[in-house]
Amino acid sequence: MTSPPPQIAESVLGDIRVIIRASDMQSKRLQRATGFTTAQALIVRAVSDLGEVTTRALSQAVSLSQATVTTVLDRLERHGYIERYRSEKDRRIVHARLTEKGEAASKTMPPLMDEQFLERFADLPVKRQQEISCALSDVAHMMNADATDAAAASNGRA
Repeated sequence: MTSPPPQIAESVLGDIRVIIRASDMQSKRLQRATGFTTAQALIVRAVSDLGEVTTRALSQAVSLSQATVTTVLDRLERHGYIERYRSEKDRRIVHARLTEKGEAASKTMPPLMDEQFLERFADLPVKRQQEISCALSDVAHMMNADATDAAAASNGRA
């Protein structure tokens, strides 16, 4: 396997740093504006969109591990944004839903970086979207990101 020219590798690493910095800055703006971490905001928004939902379905919707989602739900529940309850059909299943406070927070939450990205990404030709998807998947794999949780990458707090 041949090594890439150093300037290409450095350029890619520089772009990764820019992405990380943009994500960090957005996380800090979100925290100041709402008091929510990125993971909390993602989950509040997802529960708002999905309605009453299980941890497993929520985990899949936001691409976070069930353990991370459970930790975030614990914190959101302590602060009165969500409530959890057992299914009447199967007591082993626990659902989460937003409280009135959670609904209000969801409605006033500023757009997440993800939403802005999706709008811009949708404007690209499908072939370019596929190229970017494949390249980022490769980068994530090279960084061993598949072994880490997205919440840790977002800002280190659940």
